[in-house]
Amino acid sequence: MIQIEQQAGATTQRVQGAQRNENTAGHRIVIVGGGVGGLGLATRLSESLGRAGLARIVLVDRWPTHFWKPLLHEAASGQLDPATHQLQYAVQAQRHGFEFEQGELTALDRTQRHITVSALRDADGREILPARQIAFDTLVLAVGSVTQYFGVPGAAEHALPLESVAHAEAFRRKLLDACLRASHARRARTAQADTPVSINIVGAGATGVELAAALRDTVRLLNRYSPFSLDPVRDFRIRLIESSERVLPALSETISARAERMLESLGVEVLSATRVTEVRADAVLTDGGSPLASDIAIWTAGIAGPPLLRTLDDIAVNRNAQISVNRTLQCTNDANVFGLGDCAACPADNPGAFLAPRAQVAHQQALFLARALKCRVAGKALPEFVYRDAGTLVGFGREGTIGSLSGGLLTQPVFVDGWFATAVYKLIYRRHVMTLTGFARMALDTASHWLRRRVHPVIRLH
Repeated sequence: MIQIEQQAGATTQRVQGAQRNENTAGHRIVIVGGGVGGLGLATRLSESLGRAGLARIVLVDRWPTHFWKPLLHEAASGQLDPATHQLQYAVQAQRHGFEFEQGELTALDRTQRHITVSALRDADGREILPARQIAFDTLVLAVGSVTQYFGVPGAAEHALPLESVAHAEAFRRKLLDACLRASHARRARTAQADTPVSINIVGAGATGVELAAALRDTVRLLNRYSPFSLDPVRDFRIRLIESSERVLPALSETISARAERMLESLGVEVLSATRVTEVRADAVLTDGGSPLASDIAIWTAGIAGPPLLRTLDDIAVNRNAQISVNRTLQCTNDANVFGLGDCAACPADNPGAFLAPRAQVAHQQALFLARALKCRVAGKALPEFVYRDAGTLVGFGREGTIGSLSGGLLTQPVFVDGWFATAVYKLIYRRHVMTLTGFARMALDTASHWLRRRVHPVIRLH
């Protein structure tokens, strides 16, 4: 992991307080959040408005590196080293001509049009960078989401979220520790020798399902190494708990039924129509009966906007703490503030409905804003965002990939599986990398990952 001292060194571009630089012409666009949408938008705007001298682009994020969140389940299961898939914001800023400022958004002044970014501190609490104010003409909030625990007692204390690389690493560490304890108990023939390692995943959406499948691959791979020599079937119990009637409730019944069969073939215990009522350090309680033993619990059941959004100078938010935006992605009570990605409640085609928090929504919104903000800088009317669903793919590790594809020449969603679905699934990430770095760097990055998997173990053991 990159130490905080190195993080400070990565902040190569400084925005000096709230004062505008009188020697810099153009419109100042500040983007808070370097996820799929935020980083993609900063890159595109810097290559168009930035290079033309029409705008100054500033990206703000609390972390020094970008990681594609759909890969978090692979990082959590230990099958992917996050360090080899992270992109440094300062490097991206230098290559494409925008500015990067590291820190966490703490306040917004809509009247004076500036944000406040927190001080950056080292591991001992010493200040590296002071709190700063950054002026803007246009502000884009792309701060993502946080885990929604729905008020379940003990969930926030005892169930890990999966929002970041830090959370994925915490889960992976707990998994290895649990395996070491269990392996020792088998060899020492203690009272716990016959107790399986119990992993409870709350929420059977795409993240929960993919994590459950990845964990089955992981325990099979761990069995190769003597410190973790446990039977992949007998010594592990992986449960997927879902309050809805089926797994992947947001997808079609055909995909859901196929997913459940694949999970069963992997030995994942699926508990649908089961509501979690409490999470304890050693058990998960449900409305279905007896407590479920739990060495590790992870919560993938829902998201909400960051609580900070409720405090930002009366920015309009819904009851889920998401920014209320219209079809131009402008905040409903401030035309200078835009919402992008998971943190924004963007109207869908159906009246009263909103777009789901998905990576492809954020990607399409970034493409839209890259065009719309050119209109804004030029003083033209803004277009309206139209979402086009490209389908959904869900990976099951060595068991393959299933899902649906839509859009383009397809008039109806088409179910896909097998090698074709797996190839498309992998290409989605490579397209994301290519969008940010270009084809040549993406190709080299892909080759380096291929070589790494043939030199290093396919599972992380420390």
